[in-house]
Amino acid sequence: MKFADIKGQEDIKEHLQNAIALGKTSHAYIISGEKDAGKMMLAEAFAQTLLCQDRGKDACGNCHSCKQCQSHNHPDIRYVSHEKPNTISVEDIRQQINNDIVIKPYASEYKIYIMDEAEKMNKAAQNALLKTIEEPPHYAIIFLLTTNAAGFLPTILSRCVTLELKPISADIIRKELMEHHNMPDYQADVCAQFSQGNLGKAIKLASSEEFNEMKSHMTSLMRRMEKMDVFGISQAVKELEEYKPKIGDYLDLMNIWFRDVLLYKATGDERKITFQDEKMIIKRQASECSYHGLNTIIQAENTARRRIACNGNYNLAVELMLLSIKENIA
Repeated sequence: MKFADIKGQEDIKEHLQNAIALGKTSHAYIISGEKDAGKMMLAEAFAQTLLCQDRGKDACGNCHSCKQCQSHNHPDIRYVSHEKPNTISVEDIRQQINNDIVIKPYASEYKIYIMDEAEKMNKAAQNALLKTIEEPPHYAIIFLLTTNAAGFLPTILSRCVTLELKPISADIIRKELMEHHNMPDYQADVCAQFSQGNLGKAIKLASSEEFNEMKSHMTSLMRRMEKMDVFGISQAVKELEEYKPKIGDYLDLMNIWFRDVLLYKATGDERKITFQDEKMIIKRQASECSYHGLNTIIQAENTARRRIACNGNYNLAVELMLLSIKENIA
């Protein structure tokens, strides 16, 4: 993995590349961000560049060391694993880091440890790692990749350089999906907006049949909503029981829909509509729904989300939301 291959995260890439170029790398880094946001890519780009025989600000991709990195066979890069799905134990840390780190690098000047899902370290594991981070060998660099840096002990945080990933622009994600994943523009728009700046998530959505089916159901529901009677609302509530495990994603799609309605109502610019294949419906709803009505709908969605998150009655929360949409959409 090369820095040049990573989309976005320019500040973090610059920080890591400058540290390599100036010979001022830290002994421990925390890279924090959402799942699939690119934490592992950044750690691997750093490792490959640091170990590259060309010694530049980015890996050459062609030398023996780079090829070993790309095949995950470099002897001086260690990936910390854990058998228990939800816990990284003190034994994992002792066996894979503490007992191993005293052995000098085999083929290079550095030895790099990459721990994914580092938030799963229990307190004992963190304390075991702390002893190594406090007095590491000069050749050792440890990467902790996490979705929740706040879960680390303050003593861990204070001894690491923390780098927090930022959302990537929707335009960059859209371009990547269209150019490298053969996605038509109207589908790329939806995935780019839904992913909220997470390129890895957007790429997964691009090939997800489950997501595409959910999107199709949501758009179908929005098309039917204007003419739906009480019986139709009840049927829709039953249909949405299927999406209960993913209701947060379903509501996110609805938010994008009504954002389109609101944006078109405010600007009259159909180019800004995400659901381009549904723009005629969206334009009609924008003309028929008031600003107050749209605000009421958005509040109803947020209320439903809170009720469901608090383990309220799922069907009742969904029914009240749909009734509010029905009352205000026309």
